[in-house]
Amino acid sequence: MKVAGKNRPGAAKKTTIYDLAQLTGASPSTVSAALNGTWRQRRIKESTVRQIQQTALKEGYRTNLQARGLRQSRSGLAGLIMPMYDNRFFASLAQSFEVEARERGLCPITVSTHRDPEEEQRTVDTLISYAVDSLFVAGATDPDAVSRLCADAGVRHVNVDLPGKLAASVISDNRAGAMTLTDAMFDARPDSDAHLKGRIFFLGGREKDFATSERIAGFRSVVERRTGSCAAEQVVATGYNPEIVAKEAQKLFRDPATAPRALLVNSTIAFEGGLSFLASLPPETVERLVVGCYDYDPFVRYLRFPVIMMRQDVEGLIREAFRLLESDTTTPEVVRVTPTLVTPG
Repeated sequence: MKVAGKNRPGAAKKTTIYDLAQLTGASPSTVSAALNGTWRQRRIKESTVRQIQQTALKEGYRTNLQARGLRQSRSGLAGLIMPMYDNRFFASLAQSFEVEARERGLCPITVSTHRDPEEEQRTVDTLISYAVDSLFVAGATDPDAVSRLCADAGVRHVNVDLPGKLAASVISDNRAGAMTLTDAMFDARPDSDAHLKGRIFFLGGREKDFATSERIAGFRSVVERRTGSCAAEQVVATGYNPEIVAKEAQKLFRDPATAPRALLVNSTIAFEGGLSFLASLPPETVERLVVGCYDYDPFVRYLRFPVIMMRQDVEGLIREAFRLLESDTTTPEVVRVTPTLVTPG
């Protein structure tokens, strides 16, 4: 039989708030609040607090006085949760966050949550239990669920990259950026409007995702304005898996009579898959193709064909997020940051 406060004979194990959370069925942040005296601010039931405190006494839990001091004042910790570190955008976002946090004398903590809403909430719960002063929520699948956790704990927070309805958000202006990028792709050829009619395609991403849906809307509006129409099959939202993107690109180029003359790829992750297929095409086919990518990687300059890219202003996103957080705004406003077009050469 396992006892939370015990370990094998001769090796005592200190009981933690996570042990108490498991024993009482409460979250780690609720246990922490019950033990450090902040449970009234969080409106936790007194009966729940009494149960936690009795369990803590029974299990021999001893509060860390240094940790208690931090929780009752300011810890100096700033947290950032993000989906993955799998592309330059998120890696740059984490780096910019750390720079801005340290300039303010804060200790940054960055955690990836693997695009899993349950993992997002578990991670946020843990960060709250460590008394982070503020939380930056980047690309969360369910930002409002995270907002509710933060609001219950009295933790200041702001959404980055994807907006929520319960807290202020800072996002890239994806629709305007996609419009600028699509126009630039048309302008890359003197006869582009007629040449690209029905032959310019959007590839990658999930249409239900906010950023992708905004980019698709911007792409469609420009294609309709410049060619008169945009058929449903000109948007191939395949997801982000590079291998799947490569297979979908192969399908598009199967028939030379209908193959793309221009291809806007939704992200650098999808571009990796598209590039693996494009590399298999004859050089003359690729050289005639107009390629655009929504996101930026400097290594594209070494490809044998030019790529027009849209660079998101990562530094601007983080600066605006800190500004909103420091203004103590309670309005769930959405601030859009303009991305930058990067042309070949």
